Amino acid sequence: QVEVVESGGGLVEPGGTMRLSCTASSDIFTITVMGYYRQIPGKERELVASAPADYADSVKGRFIISRDEGTNTVNLRVNNLKPEDTAVYYCRASVGQYPDLFHFWGQGTQVTVSS
Repeated sequence: QVEVVESGGGLVEPGGTMRLSCTASSDIFTITVMGYYRQIPGKERELVASAPADYADSVKGRFIISRDEGTNTVNLRVNNLKPEDTAVYYCRASVGQYPDLFHFWGQGTQVTVSS
């Protein structure tokens, strides 16, 4: 089993900055891939960023993801936030080797961009 715990999120004004963090832990598995997804009500969950440097086109140049492999912690720094970035952000930790990956999700954290 893999436990994924997220922190961060909340309300921020347009143009603002926020940091999301996530730590994955397991006594059995080696965490191979970590990243962030987001979901807007009524829409499918979409990839935002995957460490080390895979980004959705909509966030390139504004979001920066980093991973500490020693602690299995990822940090997502989100800059120049826009109202359309409003969503629930989910951290995902994967075990195994491509293409046989198994995914574990965090509880999700709400990010609201509004003035």
